[in-house]
Amino acid sequence: MSAPTPETQANSDSARASLEALRTEIGKAVVGQDPAVTGLVVALLCRGHVLLEGVPGVAKTLLVRTLAAALELDTKRVQFTPDLMPSDVTGSLVYDARTAEFSFQPGPVFTNLLLADEINRTPPKTQSSLLEAMEERQVTVDGTPRPLPEPFLVAATQNPVEYEGTYPLPEAQLDRFLLKLTVPLPSRENEIDVLTRHARGFDPRDLKAAGVRPVAGAAELEAAREAVAKVTVSAEIAGYVVDICRATRESPSLTLGVSPRGATALLSTARAWAWLTGRDYVTPDDVKALALPTLRHRIQLRPEAEMEGVTSDSVLHSILTHVPVPR
Repeated sequence: MSAPTPETQANSDSARASLEALRTEIGKAVVGQDPAVTGLVVALLCRGHVLLEGVPGVAKTLLVRTLAAALELDTKRVQFTPDLMPSDVTGSLVYDARTAEFSFQPGPVFTNLLLADEINRTPPKTQSSLLEAMEERQVTVDGTPRPLPEPFLVAATQNPVEYEGTYPLPEAQLDRFLLKLTVPLPSRENEIDVLTRHARGFDPRDLKAAGVRPVAGAAELEAAREAVAKVTVSAEIAGYVVDICRATRESPSLTLGVSPRGATALLSTARAWAWLTGRDYVTPDDVKALALPTLRHRIQLRPEAEMEGVTSDSVLHSILTHVPVPR
């Protein structure tokens, strides 16, 4: 592969600096969620989607809104409920009496960052309305495909402790999410920081007042994606990714292992992480760093393993420990 030109390298470095500035900018509104911020940036670089899991009140919605403000992207929020219809998400044809014709009224999915709040509270029929949007980046209504804006990312949230009145996401839809990020409760120090900010007048509904400003945009994001596409992957690294994914299919604790799509996803996220850390090649540590968020939702535990307290993350940790690392 030919060496990058000075201009290409400068564009890559500038885009990286802009995306690194996101941490500082988002930190003006959201405290102590750096891993989730990094995961969302990785998803944008890979043109993927994110499932955010955390108890209510840990700033999942605020995180997505702040990311959109810092990237100067359009964002819309949909509260998923049992009575939500597919057309409430995708849009529908509306009859115009003045012209005696039907016109398409776009739904909230026509945005850059769609926040699908509590996605597991809506029935499978409505959940599936997002599948075409997530995979094909278009919506088909009355036989006419309509492309979605670029960039486009679905950030769906779900509550890990509340199961009554919910509809678990089917494996096919879980597999459409590039990453599953856990949003934990803050540490004591971070929680004190949150309360101190609120005591000083911080309003989560007014991000401008909090000082959040755009530090990057669609142009920087596209330059970053082009740079990530040039990150090299050796045959040894590709083999390492495959060995990790194949090990999940042979694990006695799992009924479902990672598919080839999952292996492709892990390679993509590792390349994005390598570029974000300033390298143009992927190392085994890059693969390890993204293995859990990329794979944890693509595997399924055996019931007896769950009863013994085994978790998806613990299975993946064990696999990462035992799969030989290329030198």
